[in-house]
Amino acid sequence: MSISIRDVALRAGVSVGTVSNVLNRPDEVSSDSVERVTQAIEELGYVRNDAARKLRAGVSTTVGFVVLDGQNPFYNDVVRGAEDEASSHGIAILYGNTDDDPSREKVYLDLFREQQVRGLLIAPYGDVMTQLRRFRASGIATVLVDRFSADSGFSSVSVDSVAGGRLAVEHLIEGGRRRIAFVGGPFDMRQVTDRLAGARAAAENAAVHVELEVVPTSAMTVEEGVIAGTKLLTRPRREWPDALFAANDLLALGLLQSLVSGGRVLVPDEIALIGFDDNPFAAAAAVPLSSIRQPSRMIGRTALRIVLEEAADPESIPRQTVFPPELVIRRSTAG
Repeated sequence: MSISIRDVALRAGVSVGTVSNVLNRPDEVSSDSVERVTQAIEELGYVRNDAARKLRAGVSTTVGFVVLDGQNPFYNDVVRGAEDEASSHGIAILYGNTDDDPSREKVYLDLFREQQVRGLLIAPYGDVMTQLRRFRASGIATVLVDRFSADSGFSSVSVDSVAGGRLAVEHLIEGGRRRIAFVGGPFDMRQVTDRLAGARAAAENAAVHVELEVVPTSAMTVEEGVIAGTKLLTRPRREWPDALFAANDLLALGLLQSLVSGGRVLVPDEIALIGFDDNPFAAAAAVPLSSIRQPSRMIGRTALRIVLEEAADPESIPRQTVFPPELVIRRSTAG
């Protein structure tokens, strides 16, 4: 049975208001009352519910975080970064995984708005701007994560995915690759289209002729990478690409599995492979994966810091924080 403030008042022989004053304004209470209430708290084992107190005062101690794919180590690290920052502010993270499903995304957004969280962090999948404007109208600060905000009304924290796509393909071209396949999808994800745009820019601006084809996937998963790689290898060997750029490391890992299974392809001698995110497993893959690194934990920390600042000052000017990507070269491209 939980102990309430009324139980403390009864044990101490004082009013509920006196107990409240001892907890919140002890300087306004006589020393005798403070001693009696403190003793009653110790005897009963009363635990103060700060979260409920703050909610009653109109200040929530929670921030909602909605991510695209809870199985992707990149988003796990982003959330971990946000949690690390939140803990130093006495804030808890309420986490929702949409699994690339717009209907689930709406459910979490509705839930967090009903809960009146202090702020919302979201790596959006569908077109959610109308809902996010409702958050703003409700006084809930909102920051986009892993997505540059084209709407000046919202802050965002992201990595320059266009630059990352360009870095990846420029690296492949410098390694002598001329038939490059971009593997990724779905294309209603902004991250995918941005990375493809960077890849195309690198191919078009190259000093040599480069063929860039697009191999679409229905999701950014290991399974979809295996399917895409298997289909590519059904072609005659002379029609194979000599390099693959995967839109994320999960796809890259699936592609790698399909390529090296049964010793069918030598990586990188016959086909080079690069991913995006630089997840922890990239360096530990059967053939260590080259990748485009994103500072995942820093993204989470920065987003949490901004949403709390905007919650404290609703008149603050939204800002777009864009981190530069970093090329990490490993054996999958460095033959």
